[in-house]
Amino acid sequence: MKQLYLLLLLLLSYFSFAQEKWITESGTIKFEASVPLFEEISAQNNVVKCVINSEEKTIVCLLKIKDFEFKRDLMRTHFNEIYLESDKNPRATFKGSIPDFDINKISSKGTILTLDGTIKIHGISKKMSVSGIFKKVNNQLKLAANFIIDTDDFKIKIPSMILPKVSKKVQTKIEFTLQ
Repeated sequence: MKQLYLLLLLLLSYFSFAQEKWITESGTIKFEASVPLFEEISAQNNVVKCVINSEEKTIVCLLKIKDFEFKRDLMRTHFNEIYLESDKNPRATFKGSIPDFDINKISSKGTILTLDGTIKIHGISKKMSVSGIFKKVNNQLKLAANFIIDTDDFKIKIPSMILPKVSKKVQTKIEFTLQ
């Protein structure tokens, strides 16, 4: 009987080390839509949820639009009410795959991998491919990526009188630490 318990304990410990899902609920996404000579337009969201399934080589990310923080409250209000209409479209998502993902080949120095999937913003879905840097450090998986989002792709209307002050090409940066 003791041998059976020992065998069961060994099996359970083996499977607990063979982690297949990496998760965070505190990922960060930052964006900047500033243009030269005008006020900085940037925001950050620190409650991005992300799951990477290393066995299936998939990634799913979710954020609430209203969780973006701006330097000025008026910018946040305009962002939510005029541009992203967050009452109608409260979330943004990315669902995709990481075709070359192999947790055993990711180093602490960084491994560049491609994320292919569909991003949904403002109720509009668009396929995209992004290069990300993956690092495995202290039993954590870190992901960082930079990419551009075009507001026209998601039918985000910028009022004509504001248009010279806001870039339609939004510089976007993600940083996730998954466990």
